[in-house]
Amino acid sequence: MKEIVVVSGKGGTGKTTVLAEYAMKAGNAVMADCDVDAPNLHMLLKPKTLHRESFVGSKTASVDVGRCTLCHKCDGVCRFDALRIVATGEDERVEIDIDRCEGCAVCANVCPEEAIEMRDRVVGEWFVSETAYGTMIHALLEPGAENSGKLVAMVKQMAKKTAREHKAELILVDGPPGIGCQVISALSGADIVVIVAEPTISGLSDFRRIAELASGFRMRCTLLINKADLNEEMTGALLEEAKSRGIECIGRVPYDEALLTAMAKGESIGEGQDSPATAEISRSFDVLLGLLSDQ
Repeated sequence: MKEIVVVSGKGGTGKTTVLAEYAMKAGNAVMADCDVDAPNLHMLLKPKTLHRESFVGSKTASVDVGRCTLCHKCDGVCRFDALRIVATGEDERVEIDIDRCEGCAVCANVCPEEAIEMRDRVVGEWFVSETAYGTMIHALLEPGAENSGKLVAMVKQMAKKTAREHKAELILVDGPPGIGCQVISALSGADIVVIVAEPTISGLSDFRRIAELASGFRMRCTLLINKADLNEEMTGALLEEAKSRGIECIGRVPYDEALLTAMAKGESIGEGQDSPATAEISRSFDVLLGLLSDQ
């Protein structure tokens, strides 16, 4: 079983489109959308959900008013101002603002009556779905919720389990953009990494950031330049940067109007269309398979 992870230094470079094209060409791979904050692979692969489950990513404090003696020992201990003593007339009560609670459990530890307990908090959902090209594992984290890295790790674990069950030889991972903890989680265990970059000054900077991150984990990286013909000078700069880092360029995808038309229709350019972009992405996938066979 081999794993290809497609990443980029920022969103909008075309990595999800590339991953979708790889899935169509692979035929029977397991796909994992690890961009749990803003997943969009489903827009291209149009999966049918087979299973969905809540994701518990953190804990939150809860007060048992029947046991609370209002001793005030918890008052002021929360550094996030999630716990407050609220007075209504002559009565008082302890309230927890779950949107502020970070689940640190300090309030629960100082309560002598054990009136505060830490409860599991659902912060998202994960899904097992079926596409025309194989099984897809994906997830959605609630806006602003914590532990995106933990959810990404769970998506990858489920993808590996599914691949073993279906005897799939390839896992294709659509990684999140950037260089944060969720990206690190997505990169973990990859056999080869595809960095999608655009030929711009910011694209070069983003490529350097993600390449530096991946090299820190000693992962085999490749470069795929999207819209490579729009700025030959910056394409050359990307190639030079990649060469200096020992990163092989597996393709230069040209700007293609067919891609914009397909995206406007919610389709992938590989769906019944013959285009220069499709041909180059397909060729880059063949290069990747060759590199994997050499490992």
